[in-house]
Amino acid sequence: MRHRVKKNLHFKWKDQAHRKSVVRSLVGSFFENGSLITTNKRAFAIVPTIDKLIEMAKSAATEYNKIRYITPEVFTEAASRAVIAIAPKYMDRHGWYTRITPLKHRVGDGALLVKLELV
Repeated sequence: MRHRVKKNLHFKWKDQAHRKSVVRSLVGSFFENGSLITTNKRAFAIVPTIDKLIEMAKSAATEYNKIRYITPEVFTEAASRAVIAIAPKYMDRHGWYTRITPLKHRVGDGALLVKLELV
């Protein structure tokens, strides 16, 4: 039985390290740019990570500990600094920091492209 297995990001014939790398790069580019255009499946896969990082950046921990927690989840230092810079804007909000807007279907494979942005 496969209890508690994330079913939202399964690439065929890809291992766990590749999936984690895709999530890290998507989250990093999301925070660096403020929005992201990607497939629906990948957008729903990174939303929990984005929420977790913003919640950590909002916490009362020191900035050093925030960076220590955020850095393993993103590839660049600029992305981790962006998370800390964005967090004060959401102090009165509890969750649901992102908005997913469907755009179109991709020509090659018909995948639904969506725009993921901060609320």
